[in-house]
Amino acid sequence: MFSKDIGIDLGTANTLVFMKGKGIVMREPSVVAVDVRSDTVLKVGRQAKEMIGRTPGSIVAVRPMKDGVIADFDITATMLKHFIRKAVKSNAFSKPHIIICIPSGVTEVERRAVEDAAHQAGANNVELIEEPMAAAIGAGLPVAEPTGSMVVDLGGGTAEVAVISLGDIVTSCSVRCAGDKFDESIISYVKKKYNLLIGERTAEDIKIRIGSAFPTEDNEDASVEIKGRNLVDGLPKNVTITAKEVREALSDSLALIIDAIKSTLEKTPPELSADIIDHGIML
Repeated sequence: MFSKDIGIDLGTANTLVFMKGKGIVMREPSVVAVDVRSDTVLKVGRQAKEMIGRTPGSIVAVRPMKDGVIADFDITATMLKHFIRKAVKSNAFSKPHIIICIPSGVTEVERRAVEDAAHQAGANNVELIEEPMAAAIGAGLPVAEPTGSMVVDLGGGTAEVAVISLGDIVTSCSVRCAGDKFDESIISYVKKKYNLLIGERTAEDIKIRIGSAFPTEDNEDASVEIKGRNLVDGLPKNVTITAKEVREALSDSLALIIDAIKSTLEKTPPELSADIIDHGIML
């Protein structure tokens, strides 16, 4: 009677909470700040993300999700509990019914870990849905019809590619290369080319502002000034990085995702391939 229906996109980079009748009620980074001396959680979500790279030695900002799956069970359960309570506004009568998205390529052990973490966070009933299916439903694709729909879902930890027909995934491919890998590629490129060390947040900012797979009129000549630490003398240093350089930095990671799309298309039945030619790919 008092139960609530909640949908959770438990992502490597961000967690979204959807409530029936209300829509998306929360969107927070999947980050937890932990005091290693007392092993206590200090901050969760946006406040914890702001601490990345700026904490004293006794405090670490942890991402409990890695490549779309749980890397730290206890911290994930704590984070989920915090997000659920924040979304539900702590109704003592209700233990919510929760649907959680998971990558399509996860193991049975990884599925069980997500279910257990949700139960530990206070869920009454837990159901899992594969991310490509959830993405297709959310994008309004005709998933229940006998028509081939192709979806490419780029997250923080995984890129999910799937062909869907008659309410089920016909063929899919999941690669553990997505937004976080893009950030790592930018950090590595800047370090190699400019002897400059930048942090995760700076790399993400570069990606969002001037990152692209192909040149367009809008980004062809775009550039951004970045700050970091010079690896030669250890002093702060500014450099300007261009959109062309960012494309170069991202090329290897993007190639992996393109290969996943090609691999999925190769495994798709001919009739569904014809539908995809007509309707295109939902990114």
